[in-house]
Amino acid sequence: MDTRLASPVARGLCDSRKQEPAKGPEADRSEDSPVSGHGLFKFKELYENPWTIPNLLCVCRILLAPVLGHLIMTQHFHLSLALFTLAGATDLLDGYIARTWPSQKSALGSALDPLADKILISVLYVSLTYAELIPVLLTALVISRDIGLIAAVFWVRYKTVPPPVTLSKFFNPCYTTAQLKPTLFSKMNTAVQLFLVAASLAAPVFQYTDSAALQCLWLVTAVTTTASGYSYWHYGRKTVKILNSRSP
Repeated sequence: MDTRLASPVARGLCDSRKQEPAKGPEADRSEDSPVSGHGLFKFKELYENPWTIPNLLCVCRILLAPVLGHLIMTQHFHLSLALFTLAGATDLLDGYIARTWPSQKSALGSALDPLADKILISVLYVSLTYAELIPVLLTALVISRDIGLIAAVFWVRYKTVPPPVTLSKFFNPCYTTAQLKPTLFSKMNTAVQLFLVAASLAAPVFQYTDSAALQCLWLVTAVTTTASGYSYWHYGRKTVKILNSRSP
């Protein structure tokens, strides 16, 4: 993973967390001495530039979530569908940019991208349930899975940040400790969940809210959501890459 500090803003933010480098023999020892985590890992501190285009697109997607939720609950379905299409475009674009230009890829992005998806999906499912377009039980299943995954991410973050853990260190986007690797089931599930959102938003526009196909899609989404949650539980640590880790 490259540690790039492209802009003066990023350099100032990231460098402010670093200590002055030691000189002489102590410098050689500190270079090879890993920092202990909370009993799980030892690693060297790693900083990177969080101000990448994919990360900014993820933030835009998060900001679009409450706007979309309000439009759905006020039954502006035409505008909601258009804005959801825009949000989907940012999702495709940030992935394309990160894959095409390595300088735009970051460990933060590996967590921020799925987090943006989960926030957007959760808001949309709650809003669509309020509008009686998605059943309550399906929304409860989707949100329960996402809460569990977000809690797991925070747990990994806490376990890999060297003590003492402070809020500024824990939430510092420049201070990278782990990179997430989504499972195949998770990728499939996200696609199915977003497809259900698109179909549900289009239902009142094109007058097929009582379609049997839409109800079948509810069942498919429930199955993929459950399978995705199980895949994270089954594979566990294989879905997390600790950066610059060393065995204790």
